[in-house]
Amino acid sequence: MHNPGTATPERFPAQDRFAEGAQFIAGRPAKGTSGRSHAVVDPATGAEVYTYELAGADDVDAAVAAAREAFPGWSSATPGERSDALHRFAAVLADRAEEFARAESLQCGKPLKLTREFDVPGTVDNTAFFAGAARHLQGQAAAEYSGDHTSYVRREPIGVVGSIAPWNYPLQMAAWKILPAIAAGNTIVLKPAELTPLTSLLFAQAATDAGIPDGVINVVTGTGKEAGEHLIGHPDVAMTSFTGSTAVGKRVAEIATGTVKRLHLELGGKAPFVVFDDADLEAAVHGAVAGSLINTGQDCTAATRAYVQRPLYEAFVARTAALMETVRLGDPFAPGTDLGPLVSHAQRDRVAAFVDRARAYARVVTGGEAPKGDLENGAYYRPTLIADAAQDSEIVQSEIFGPVLVVLPFDTDDEGLRLANDTPYGLAASAWTGNVYRANRATREIKAGCVWINDHIPIISEMPHGGYKASGFGKDMSAYSFEEYTQVKHVMFDNTAVAAKDWHRTVFGDR
Repeated sequence: MHNPGTATPERFPAQDRFAEGAQFIAGRPAKGTSGRSHAVVDPATGAEVYTYELAGADDVDAAVAAAREAFPGWSSATPGERSDALHRFAAVLADRAEEFARAESLQCGKPLKLTREFDVPGTVDNTAFFAGAARHLQGQAAAEYSGDHTSYVRREPIGVVGSIAPWNYPLQMAAWKILPAIAAGNTIVLKPAELTPLTSLLFAQAATDAGIPDGVINVVTGTGKEAGEHLIGHPDVAMTSFTGSTAVGKRVAEIATGTVKRLHLELGGKAPFVVFDDADLEAAVHGAVAGSLINTGQDCTAATRAYVQRPLYEAFVARTAALMETVRLGDPFAPGTDLGPLVSHAQRDRVAAFVDRARAYARVVTGGEAPKGDLENGAYYRPTLIADAAQDSEIVQSEIFGPVLVVLPFDTDDEGLRLANDTPYGLAASAWTGNVYRANRATREIKAGCVWINDHIPIISEMPHGGYKASGFGKDMSAYSFEEYTQVKHVMFDNTAVAAKDWHRTVFGDR
């Protein structure tokens, strides 16, 4: 079944690219064979914009077989050949930037200014970065470490990678999964979230149009229970990379261990935002609003817990609430919109339930409701600031994944850093201060994979992204990602040409 839905060509200019279905296997689009369908819904209006057949186990098997068939040729291509293909890929993505931006805004509810200025250019930049990085798969320098042998290290691709991406940044997460894997010579089967498959499919189509061989990149769009678990447990999949919640990550790990797969997990977050009493208050307030509301708060690195030293606390709460109240909710495609809806009504209701429960023990300073009027059919929720919650309360400890910031005071530097570390998560954090010693202490003592100083959210292709503790392990982006997607092999050559070596006497004979 293909139903183009109600989206206009202006909102969904790429819709003709999905006429053949929401699977992409061996270089061609296809329909799923599970016998069940799913609708992509515009969360700004609640309207169905694309209905497709979900993938089943047979589709996963076909995608893995295509990836396995493509692996020998792609893995034996020279680094320069893979680099050239990725450079062409980046050029195709840049040419189709507006198509990608509108498809991403349509399925996710992101304001068009966010997809045009963050999601799409970030993905093009990632592709260009890995085009260059493909030529730099380096090992340790060759040397005679034993004296009698020459050793060196090879980095080799693992094989077929089975990756699962979330719904909050579908395009960027597809890129983060696919690019380092194929730059290193692997082939891949990606399962995007069934809510938001459009840009992952466009990404795979663009790769084929750029000349990347059939089967190197495959996409299967199905449910996690059916398509996802079958992909993770598939015996021909050598590695699994998953981005999503910590709870689901634990299930992924359980399945992956059954076939002893390489595992890469980027899981939940509850990022602290620590404001010391010498911070620039206006900078911290602006950073808190931007850092907590990006992508309507559906970001595992978003600022969610602001800890503010007592002398600045009341002023921070008042200024942050006032600035939040200026944020403009609206149609993601309207020029004046700052904040779009959440990805679905179910997610909006989940966020609202967190806030409603918090009213019993905390103060909702601003927000805390869905708007009425023209926006009430969408999955909108107002920017929300909460104060006076206890450190061990649900609103402070649990990942909400919505436009909600909780503010708590602290007195001493020791207390602020202790509170920042007081969750199971450790993905990202920021500290705000004009004192270099305080800043350095924060970067040392906060247990997170990324710590910003006097900013919160920016990421760059050259630097790694990944967490500590319950936020998972392994790195996306950067040259460090090759540690996830390559196997390290030690090669050792004898240089003596001696048949009876001195060390043999430890096993037999005498010197």
